Amino acid sequence: MNIDELKSVARAIVADQKGILAADESGPTIKKRFDAIKLECSEENRRRYREILFTTVGAERHLGGVILYDETLRQSSTEGIPFAELLSSRGILPGIKVDSGAKPLALHAGEKITEGLDGLRERLQEYRQLGAKFAKWRGVIEIDAAALPSSYAMRANAHALARYAALCQEAGIVPIVEPEVLMDGAHGLQRCETVSAQMLEAVFEELAAHGVALEGMLLKPNMVIAGMKSPQQADIGQVAAATMRCLARHVPPAVPGIVFLSGGQSAEDATAHLSAMNQLGPFPWQVSFSYGRALQAPVLDSWKGAEQNVAEAQKIFLRRCQLNSLACAGKYDSGMEGST
Repeated sequence: MNIDELKSVARAIVADQKGILAADESGPTIKKRFDAIKLECSEENRRRYREILFTTVGAERHLGGVILYDETLRQSSTEGIPFAELLSSRGILPGIKVDSGAKPLALHAGEKITEGLDGLRERLQEYRQLGAKFAKWRGVIEIDAAALPSSYAMRANAHALARYAALCQEAGIVPIVEPEVLMDGAHGLQRCETVSAQMLEAVFEELAAHGVALEGMLLKPNMVIAGMKSPQQADIGQVAAATMRCLARHVPPAVPGIVFLSGGQSAEDATAHLSAMNQLGPFPWQVSFSYGRALQAPVLDSWKGAEQNVAEAQKIFLRRCQLNSLACAGKYDSGMEGST
């Protein structure tokens, strides 16, 4: 493990108000996205869509990394340039999703465990040869009234995240550790903060036990948000305050960056929350984004699979990248939406 290299990559991803594009949707997930715009989910359409994102002029000023799916890492541009090489040439570091998804946790109804550790050492070696500089693994925690999550489910997912992170660093790849407390359900803001705190505590306990160098990783947590079914929703400022209070108490300052997931929020809300959090700084870590839908949903709606819409779709994508970069500096304002 070359800790200096890991630290350099981790810092580069979140330097200069840059963030991450999460373009690692699995086959079934991106099919849902394409179904919504009535586009066939063929390999060529998936390749072309990702190419539109990766070749957007100016995006490199706002993106430090892109998380790819296995298929995408092996694909190339229309000119035959491998996507990892294309991104690297623009100063954007390529990453790879390495987990195989969340499956039911045995004997724990309603809870899940993320799989994919079998053979991971060998896959990481191959991904590194293909150009990947960092990786991502997502653990999923669901809140259901007072019963879920169980302490066992949190410990099991934390253990898997730490094993993955250790294997990544062994292979010279920066791990993004993603413990996601889902915003589904009817729980309130305080319940989300409590569970998020418990999960972070379990994760960092396991990372320490596995010998993971915190300076060579990134954390991708959920924001502290009330469940979507909750009758009482918090405003932007309340979410920002609760989230940063939770992170300040449980994330060691050695971690170079926190890159939030959007977790089903609208593009505008995800950006507003990120900006409000940065306005509460400074913090010991860079506070940035690793967004999928919050960057891509408006792009898909504009593109709709038609080549004549590519220029407008790229313009929209660039604007969302710009706005989130501003949010990393706490300088986003909702009045910027729709402006160029």
